[in-house]
Amino acid sequence: MDEKKKLNLGLAILPIAAMLLLLIIGYGQLGLRIESLLLISAVIAAALAYWQGYRWDDIIDAIVAKLAKAMPVIMILICVGGLIGTWMFSGTIPYMVYWGLKLISPQYILIAAFFITSLISVCTGTSWGSAGTVGVALMGVAAGLDVSLAAAAGAVVSGAYFGDKISPLSDSTNFAAIVADTDLYSHIQHLLYTTIPGFILATIVYFIAGHTGLTGSVATPEKITEIMQSLESLYHFNLLLILPPILVLWGAMTKRPVIPIMLAACTLAIVIGIGIQGFTLKQGLNALIDGFNLSMFSDQGHNITGVISDVTRLLNRGGMFSMMGTILLVFCAFAFAGALTLTGALTVIINRLLRAVHTTGQLIAATLATTLLVTGATCDGKLALLIPAELFKGAYRRMGLDNKNLSRTIEDGCTVIEPLLPWTSAGIYMATTLGVSTLELLPWAIQCYAAVFCALIYGFTGFGIAKTTPENPLKKKENQREIS
Repeated sequence: MDEKKKLNLGLAILPIAAMLLLLIIGYGQLGLRIESLLLISAVIAAALAYWQGYRWDDIIDAIVAKLAKAMPVIMILICVGGLIGTWMFSGTIPYMVYWGLKLISPQYILIAAFFITSLISVCTGTSWGSAGTVGVALMGVAAGLDVSLAAAAGAVVSGAYFGDKISPLSDSTNFAAIVADTDLYSHIQHLLYTTIPGFILATIVYFIAGHTGLTGSVATPEKITEIMQSLESLYHFNLLLILPPILVLWGAMTKRPVIPIMLAACTLAIVIGIGIQGFTLKQGLNALIDGFNLSMFSDQGHNITGVISDVTRLLNRGGMFSMMGTILLVFCAFAFAGALTLTGALTVIINRLLRAVHTTGQLIAATLATTLLVTGATCDGKLALLIPAELFKGAYRRMGLDNKNLSRTIEDGCTVIEPLLPWTSAGIYMATTLGVSTLELLPWAIQCYAAVFCALIYGFTGFGIAKTTPENPLKKKENQREIS
């Protein structure tokens, strides 16, 4: 095998700096398509790999390997599109929106969205399941109440990731504890130091925003009544309509395979739509693939001419086909991640970062920076937990810090930050499912980014940092000689 050229720090930083610059200026300032910017970033990373001595086959193999790992995520995204379309078809989402409008006051919609999704995600351990079920319904309620959709989406994402972070049923919580060599419940208990302040801060902000009109104009009682009457006239509401989300939440709580459960929920929703709403099987399959459309009611003899535009906007959505644009974004993101991984740029950057670490605060900051870097560069939440854990384990031991500090910090920098990056699978999923762009909901996702600031404050002040006996390298060598 040919010897490949090694990267210096400047070259290692180049593709990541180029991507961030393109996204900040092109996407953030100029409003350019994120897919094209990610493809340019991928070309830069691929050019660097080619300069190192890799050939096209090596580059394409690295990208394909990344995409192969992303296939379960892509299939889940497709199923979510089908889920939303069929749940509109069955009346499940309109039924939840109806009761939300009836029971939730506009002033309390943000807190309600935050608390409800927090509860569901703690019970199920899944942020995606929480956002894709009750989250979608709560967005419909927010739209009906004329509350800012960006604020509502931020509250839903905050609540969804509160549970994903601290639930013992969560994959990421279990994985972070495993890779950092710490006990699950010690890890969760230690997470509360950074999670509870964020929860309190988010609650205060959502309460104040709801009572001071910061979330936009509030719908008149007449308009809310019109929406409720329109939904009642179109659908036959029945308690059986909530069976599909109950099936999904049961599957999440019992750790059943995600895709079969979602497809089963789609099938159940189609059966309910045919049996209770009077639609046809053909319409149900169309809703699954192309999404639900209000015109389906015309075929059933309903007069839809008087239906207000808010109801049309609420109902006309979903379908597996609606996720194709999202999947293109995933392909572009993983093209960059695959090429970048091949170059080994991340290893060069992280090794240089480790040289500058001398205090607890610097170690926490370096762990956070590395986790954020790996999350953004690889678009892979599991890798972003694994790589920093492997790299920093020894440094935490040498400085006399318990491993649960490490497991907490990588969760603070990855699990809850991933949905705030527009090109990661979590960011794409949340923006697509809730119908609000990542940059719009980001300021309102307080629970997600508050933990990073708490982690930094604790690192530099020493508060909430668990200590152990520092590892003595000389003593370690003596012990090894005795063992041998």
